[in-house]
Amino acid sequence: MDGVPEPHTGWTFVTNHARVLAAIADNPNVRIRSIAAHCRLTERAVQKIISDLERDGYLSHTREGRSNTYRIDPAKVLRHPAEAGLRVAELLSLLVQAEAGHTTAAQQLRTARPRMPMDEG
Repeated sequence: MDGVPEPHTGWTFVTNHARVLAAIADNPNVRIRSIAAHCRLTERAVQKIISDLERDGYLSHTREGRSNTYRIDPAKVLRHPAEAGLRVAELLSLLVQAEAGHTTAAQQLRTARPRMPMDEG
């Protein structure tokens, strides 16, 4: 298929679940095909991720004709213990704004987390 980026191999800092959620946050009416192309995933992988997110309450959808409109629960807390207390809204703010070019990712990270001892000096 033309225009579809090559898949990425190796590790990354952002999970596929976060990428899919950010794509939906950017456009709640986005099609699975568009998410797949943007995130460099298969449509089947995107469907599974959406199913995971819905099962755990991060996402819901309503059917409108032949398309879906997604709704993200911004108050839902992230799952990993290291991010205890951080909400989906905070993650999406970082991902969506950085991608839209509002600020750099580094600027977003500095304001999104408390100062760490290693930041001093």
